[in-house]
Amino acid sequence: MKNILLLVHEDDGQEARLQTALDLTRALDGHLTCIDVTQSPVVAGDLYAGFGEAVMLTDERETEANNRAALTERLSHEDVRWDWTDATGDIAGCVLEAATLADLIVLNRTLDAYPLPDMRTIASRIVMHARKPIVAVPENLERFNAAGRALIAWDGQASAADTMRACVPLLQLASDVHIFMARDGAEKTEPTEAAEYLSRHGVHASVRIADDGLHAPDALIAEEAALRQADYVLMGAYSHGRLLEAFGGVTKRMLTKSKLPLVLGH
Repeated sequence: MKNILLLVHEDDGQEARLQTALDLTRALDGHLTCIDVTQSPVVAGDLYAGFGEAVMLTDERETEANNRAALTERLSHEDVRWDWTDATGDIAGCVLEAATLADLIVLNRTLDAYPLPDMRTIASRIVMHARKPIVAVPENLERFNAAGRALIAWDGQASAADTMRACVPLLQLASDVHIFMARDGAEKTEPTEAAEYLSRHGVHASVRIADDGLHAPDALIAEEAALRQADYVLMGAYSHGRLLEAFGGVTKRMLTKSKLPLVLGH
């Protein structure tokens, strides 16, 4: 887990993404790749649509050029290895194209205010199609504590197992790893099996299982994260069983409401 891909785009979540990517690159002794996306504008109408799109694209390119100048100056003083790629188009599509050799992708958890990019939808698309973990962070996050406490939200499905396996190098840095499962009967593997797997990689995790059919799994995960004082939550995305997802389930609600960084994989 050495190749960290960072979405660069001037919006309110950029600082949180950048700081998280720097923290992760340092902690994992990795390499940071910045993908700076100039978003293609869409203008409704017929007569002046083409002209309007051209003007907006020119403005967007100027904004991102200034953004690049500021960030590359800043990165030149950071103690990480990095490179930079420019792209124009749909944000999710550009990130996916750049993610072929990435081990981890840093995005925002959500940004709600118009006209900022819809980061929750972007994160959903990327986690579904990239087939590798993303770190989705709140826009007000000041740092990602890779040496802190990790909560694994376990549902016993393949996406959770794949995400956990991919993130073993990250979990090895954690001071505490806790596996939590809200049982629903659809589990293919038990959390104790996940703990045994991690123990073979030097990660000794505690386990708790909740048999609670009254509360939504995301609410139980949030409660457990608060109880454990977790610094981030690792989970599979768009799973089955009780965590059945159709862009309106647990993953979407976690992307919308979670106060913590999410490490998601599909």
